[in-house]
Amino acid sequence: MDSIDVKELKVKTVLTKSNLPIAGYSINPYVGCTHACRYCYARFMKRFTGHTEPWGTFLDVKYWEPIKNPYRYDGKTMIIGSVTDAYNPMEAEFCRTRAFLKEMQGAKINLIITTKSDLVLRDLDLIQTFPSPMISWSINTLDENFKNDMDKAVSIERRIAAMKECHERGIRTTCFISPIFPEITDVIGIIERIKDFCDYIWLENLNLRGDFKAEIMEYIRQKYPSLLPLYSEIYNERDLSYWKALDRSVSEYAGKNGFMYVIDKEPFLMNPTDKPIIINYFYHSEIKQSAKR
Repeated sequence: MDSIDVKELKVKTVLTKSNLPIAGYSINPYVGCTHACRYCYARFMKRFTGHTEPWGTFLDVKYWEPIKNPYRYDGKTMIIGSVTDAYNPMEAEFCRTRAFLKEMQGAKINLIITTKSDLVLRDLDLIQTFPSPMISWSINTLDENFKNDMDKAVSIERRIAAMKECHERGIRTTCFISPIFPEITDVIGIIERIKDFCDYIWLENLNLRGDFKAEIMEYIRQKYPSLLPLYSEIYNERDLSYWKALDRSVSEYAGKNGFMYVIDKEPFLMNPTDKPIIINYFYHSEIKQSAKR
């Protein structure tokens, strides 16, 4: 791993009320993330943390006051890793995510873990004590070369293997196909690869905003020049045609294969079936209306 600036950070609590549609609380045991995803929306955190280093080169390790009465959160949905990856490689050393799981032992929370890592397998002994935990892996390509261009996390195959192991051990699994890069991310191909050991499939489009828009557009210009006009239409002219077409395509695929296909639903409201439930989180009202029709 490249040199990472690691600091310890004392905080009052690791619990933060969340505005995410799938959770009431967010738990981020770290500030920053060493996976250094080039498209990461969490870069905005630098505005509030005072970090001036490039994203992916720093990590603040949080130490918090003991959680009082974990049982007060019974029935609440908590997502671990909304603006960091709680299983970034440094977790192997600092174990702050594991510390949180230990503190919450016995609480009947709805636990969601999002990650790009297979290090989560280390903590299955704790994760399996919660009522109906769910682990989500971000996978937006099956092409390891494209993956390596985009992040420093473990390989796609290691993520898929971890997903399969968790599913076989009775833990609900999610494939978070995000962000979807137009004409690069093969959504149907990914679904076909993981459908036999995945309970939920979340879809989210690539949103280009902030300081990484220019970086991604330049990457497309260099590596996928034929796609530059399409990306310009989507991200400069705000044309939604591509997302509407993809919505229809996935909806048709789901219908032909007997998958449930829904828009913006909290996964804990739906029980796993023998086939994955596809949940579209594109967040565009036009696409929602199209899918409902």
